[in-house]
Amino acid sequence: MTQKKFTGTRAYIATDDLKMAVNASVTLERPILIKGEPGTGKTQLAIEVASALGKPLLEWHIKSTTKAQQGLYDYDAVARLRDSQLGDDRVHDIANYIVPGKLWEAFESDVQPVLLIDEIDKADIEFPNDLLQELDRMEFFVYETKQVVKAKNRPIIIITSNNEKELPDAFLRRCFFHYIKFPDKETMEQIVNVHFPDLKKALLKEALEAFYKVRDVRGLKKKPSTSELLDWIKLLLAEDIPPEVLRAGDSRKAIPPLYGALLKNEQDVHLFEQLVFLDRRGNA
Repeated sequence: MTQKKFTGTRAYIATDDLKMAVNASVTLERPILIKGEPGTGKTQLAIEVASALGKPLLEWHIKSTTKAQQGLYDYDAVARLRDSQLGDDRVHDIANYIVPGKLWEAFESDVQPVLLIDEIDKADIEFPNDLLQELDRMEFFVYETKQVVKAKNRPIIIITSNNEKELPDAFLRRCFFHYIKFPDKETMEQIVNVHFPDLKKALLKEALEAFYKVRDVRGLKKKPSTSELLDWIKLLLAEDIPPEVLRAGDSRKAIPPLYGALLKNEQDVHLFEQLVFLDRRGNA
């Protein structure tokens, strides 16, 4: 049976390169590693791929304390000890205390699932290497119960990274890689139109102009992302800010109204204030 291809969704504007990358990873039966600035839709991609292809979605969100073993299963020794003290008959079967992880759930799915491994770079450097064998063989061994868990259907695996740390070469070799470039104005206009279909063109034009001027300022510690632009536009609409106010919001002359949706630290706000001061002094 031919695999249905990912062509994007009405709610998610995917570039041709991104659609091609997703479909290539499915064809190769390899995980796709997605990198890009925070807020460029890496996590949302997995949700939209599952929706578009009609697949169940399993999400494994990685933290700094997450271990690879947790994706396979956990053995709840504390619960077993408690039950033994209470005289519960469940203690005689260790399988009652094996808690399947997201990889186990994906392997046991009767329908090919989409498995999201989100922000893999947050974990310890050895985390990706600890999953190599399981992702290659699509199986793992449960030592406590002496059983082998094999994938009924090879999952579509989407792995995201914010580039906080380098990933091991052995892991990278097993992935299809795609970097989501920050959207240009034309693509961003399409994205905004999905979320705000009734937005007036004049306000959209000035909002995008102001937004990209903010991003172009040198020295920003954190450039505003797509999600922050959408939040900002939502506030502009709620406060009924007219387009001409944004037109005056040149990054060299003034901080944009409701800038708290775009600038997220005091260093960047201070940088804008300095630019305003220097511009005014230069024109005095």
